[in-house]
Amino acid sequence: MGQDRCSQNTGSQSNSLLMMQPLKYTNSILGFHKCQGKVIALDTSIVVNQFRSVTPSLSPLTGLFFRTLTFLEHDIKPVFVFDGKPPGEKTAVLKKRAEAAGWSSPNRTGAASSQTKDCLHLLKLLGVPVIQAPGDAEALCARLVREGTVDAVASEDMDTLPFGANILIRQLNAKKDSEVVEYSLPKLLEKLQISHEEFVDLCILLGCDYCDKIAGLGPKRALTLIQNHRTIEEVVLHVNRKTHPVPLSWKYKEARKIFLEASQTVAPELTWTEPDEEDLVVFLSHSKHVKENRVRHRMEKFRQIRESKREEREKDKAAGRSRQTRMENYFRVTRKRDQPVEAADSLSSSRKRPKSK
Repeated sequence: MGQDRCSQNTGSQSNSLLMMQPLKYTNSILGFHKCQGKVIALDTSIVVNQFRSVTPSLSPLTGLFFRTLTFLEHDIKPVFVFDGKPPGEKTAVLKKRAEAAGWSSPNRTGAASSQTKDCLHLLKLLGVPVIQAPGDAEALCARLVREGTVDAVASEDMDTLPFGANILIRQLNAKKDSEVVEYSLPKLLEKLQISHEEFVDLCILLGCDYCDKIAGLGPKRALTLIQNHRTIEEVVLHVNRKTHPVPLSWKYKEARKIFLEASQTVAPELTWTEPDEEDLVVFLSHSKHVKENRVRHRMEKFRQIRESKREEREKDKAAGRSRQTRMENYFRVTRKRDQPVEAADSLSSSRKRPKSK
């Protein structure tokens, strides 16, 4: 499986982006319902770490089980992406995160790898697509949305933007009355008046997982320097080396290459199938000691909501107002990848999607 981030804190240093005023002015606050009917890629490690930080007493598997069913019953089609082997430049960051999370011993690392396999198995039993990335999951998530395979990436890691994700969604949870924050990369670049390559250099200046940053350089100053000088090579010629010392053996070029030339893999056709209740009970209840009545009660609720939506669609169809595909067609749907589509710059953008079978 490669390096396991399911066991680590994934807060990226480039979350300094959130401090930038233009970012605040180009995002959109959306209701949960705006995600309905959308195909959304998720960095699995981010999702798992959300459960750990918010409810430490809750098993990540249990949280993943409940959240995935909630997505499905609200017509959100999740695609879970797992990390592969991280770039060597990220080793120091991963070591610090592992130590902070208490996963530095071999035994704990082994437990983490086992949990990743458990997450994979659970998601397959739930009938949702799972993709193994060759490197960082957010890089593959970004490519999927850029190519139009998915509609958006849901992640708390702002590194997804320099990797080229057209649409990033933050704060997507399982509460239907919650609000999500949408970031549009094309709109942000237009507001900043810089190119994607220049944006990558900006993110490196602000701090990323792959190299050190110039000390004392805040978001406003870094943006001004990039707008005026366009590249890190030119920026370092125009900063005060005493107040803003440049790191020794600074690997900014390596970091830039990771963002712009991330290794990729051919994504499989995306297929959603019916959750396998009996195998879920065997796995969660018999193997992982989750109470069986809890699993079956949640599956019964899932079926009831699905049936209710099916009946609602039948009524709409009878009234001549068929709005969406019938619920039973929601499952066993395959997203084809051989028909190029134009990537949108927001969830509300209308565009032609590949036909499903």
